[in-house]
Amino acid sequence: MVNRTRSLVAVAAFLIAAPVLAQMGMRPPDVRVMVWNPTVGQGSEYENKRPDGQTNTFAMSVVSKEDVDGKPGYWLETAMNTPEMGLIYAQILMTTDAVQMHTAKIVVQMPNMPPMIMPSGMAGMGRGNSAPRVDPESDYRKNAERVGTETITTPAGSFDCDHWRAKDGSGDAWISSKVVPFSLVKMTDKDGSIITLMKQITDAKSHLTGTPVPFDPTMFMGRGRRGQ
Repeated sequence: MVNRTRSLVAVAAFLIAAPVLAQMGMRPPDVRVMVWNPTVGQGSEYENKRPDGQTNTFAMSVVSKEDVDGKPGYWLETAMNTPEMGLIYAQILMTTDAVQMHTAKIVVQMPNMPPMIMPSGMAGMGRGNSAPRVDPESDYRKNAERVGTETITTPAGSFDCDHWRAKDGSGDAWISSKVVPFSLVKMTDKDGSIITLMKQITDAKSHLTGTPVPFDPTMFMGRGRRGQ
């Protein structure tokens, strides 16, 4: 039950705490590539190809908008299909300033379970179980160098992109203002992984069903793979 609980927390935060997922043995999309570009009702579906040749898909969509302390916040819904737990939806209420992204709330729904409101402390885990969260920067380009302009063709179509290369040598990204919510068309990582835009979503709606309840780890007791 402890391992499943930790995995759930990691999936809930995979956009803002990728190191946690790595510790869980999972490979989420690399979130260093981030040029926040939210539009309610739109999103993107990606393929993540790993160095070992295995692939998984994930989607990110903006499903609604909500004010947070006088600032505009956007509910970002992510979907991730995992062999351990099946299809999991997470909604993250995000705000931004000139420097960082900020997470106001996280709600997660696993198969055959109600949506769960994640405690802020658990959702904020960083590199260790008790480490404070380090919110990601709101603009990847601040730590990258512009290579030039290129046309990138993917299953979602052709896009005129700005090509950026991380200053730390960790990878390259091709971004376009026509892509929601993070402007990402393609990314290559130094380890050989590739993230590719597969589809643009134009009718994004919330997939959460039922009334959200506070997170309770005892809900996982006696449950097997894929929520059985």
